[in-house]
Amino acid sequence: MYKKILIATDGSTVSNLTACAGVAFAEQMQADILAVYVAPEYQYPVYIEIIPPSYPSEEEYRIAMRKAGADHWQPILDAAAKRGLEATGLTAFSDSPALKIVEVAQLQHCDLIFMGSHGRSGWGQLLLGSVTNKVLSHSTLPVLVHRLIKEPPSK
Repeated sequence: MYKKILIATDGSTVSNLTACAGVAFAEQMQADILAVYVAPEYQYPVYIEIIPPSYPSEEEYRIAMRKAGADHWQPILDAAAKRGLEATGLTAFSDSPALKIVEVAQLQHCDLIFMGSHGRSGWGQLLLGSVTNKVLSHSTLPVLVHRLIKEPPSK
């Protein structure tokens, strides 16, 4: 039924557990996986005339975020490989993660977006919940929202 599933991650514990469920679902469908992490766009420091030498350049920031993104989606790729599934990872940049997830899913010819109902804990949990809602409202593709029955213990 589904041939390529986008699994969105923010690297949180809840998101990682959701990603595991996404890989299991992809295995049932024998679908390929595209694991996506959306990093915020580079922000220039405001209200200063000279950028401090310790402030990262845009290129340094993008390199660091690509590495962080790979750290977040690599476990998804590893889990997929153990199950014999084709999987690729992608780090995208946007200040609107929901719209970027929808855009990437369309550009990469995904059939389904798989994501958690919430991700980061605390205030971040509210943020990812709003990302999920925005994906649901903007996507023309099916979106499967995975909800954990039991929250993982906080660290």
